Formats: sequence, structure tokens, C-alpha cells
Amino acid sequence: FRTPDELLEHVGPLIGVPNSIDAALDICCGTGAGMKMLRPLCRDRVMGIDFSQGMMNVARDRLAKAAGDTTDEASIEFVRGEALDLPFVDEFDVAVCFGALGHILPKDEPQFVDQVAKALKPGGRFVFITARRPSRLSLAYWLARSFNAAMHIRNVIIKPPFIMFYLTFLLPDAQTLLEHHGFHVAIHDDIFPKPFNQACV
Repeated sequence: FRTPDELLEHVGPLIGVPNSIDAALDICCGTGAGMKMLRPLCRDRVMGIDFSQGMMNVARDRLAKAAGDTTDEASIEFVRGEALDLPFVDEFDVAVCFGALGHILPKDEPQFVDQVAKALKPGGRFVFITARRPSRLSLAYWLARSFNAAMHIRNVIIKPPFIMFYLTFLLPDAQTLLEHHGFHVAIHDDIFPKPFNQACV
């Protein structure tokens, strides 16, 4: 899954104007869509971290092809690593995570948020796309639950397990967790076009 560019185009202005921050971190950067959005906003560097070297290779290639002719763009850096054990301390003004929160089990979410907080400079921001928990009467809820059930069965049968679930890191639970770790939470609604209009930042 890759977060659509039409979503990231709406997130960028919420983070800042071009060259308004020094350094940004894309957690679980995948093939680099978030890093591409972050680069014009940064003066110094954009760091991507992912456990998949193959996906980072794709990201590096895509970002190289997308680079302009100017030499004053923020540098692009990559490190292979785990979201639950980030090798950074007080380094970034902004950290983002797009399309990957389902890879983090609910029991690991406190550790994940703790690692994000550690990587950010004092006053730094963590930006991500989520939604409110859907009604148990909705089709979306039961489709997501069905997918999760299928994934649990898959992980019993096939090893190693693949962690990817829906209905994770949703509001209001995510807000409570972030506030517990010292974040001030601002929620931006009604910024995405259909069919993504239920999502928020």
C-alpha cells in the first residue's frame, strides 16, 4: 500500500511552507512518497527509515529521478531499522508515518510513540493520517475486522508472521496515547477529498 499523492498534497501545507524546517524523519518510509512531500519543506535533510532494504532502494531511485536541477535541496538519507527502536535522539523537527501504522501491534503502540518522541527535538511534531473508529454497524468496520481475522489465520499458518492490520491507531485512543507521552494533539478534519474524506491528520 502506498499513501496516494493526493492525500500527501493536503498534508504538506499543514506541516509548513517550503524551507520552513531543518530536518524531517519519515518512519516506515517505504518507497518514498512521504519523503518526496517533505523534501521541499526542509532546509537540511530528510531521513527515511524502513526495515525493508528493497523498498528503500526503490525510494532512493524514485527520489533521485524526481530531484530538480538545483543544488540547494535538502539532502536525502536512509537508514535500515525498526520503528520500535529508532536510532535517533533529539534530531528532527517533524516525524511522519504514512500508510504504515497498521504494521504496529496495539501492544507495541506505547513503545512506538516513545521512540517517536525520542527522535524529535523539543517541540517537534509527529504528523500522520488516521480516522475515528467506525461504527460497529458500518460496512467499513466489518470489512476491516474480516481482513484482520484473515491476517491472524494467515500468520498461524505461514511463518514468519506479517503484521498488517486495520482499525489501529485510531482516534480517540491515539490522541490519549500521544497526550500520555507529552504531545499536544491538534486534529485536522475535513481536509481530504472523497473517498478519503473520513480521514484526518
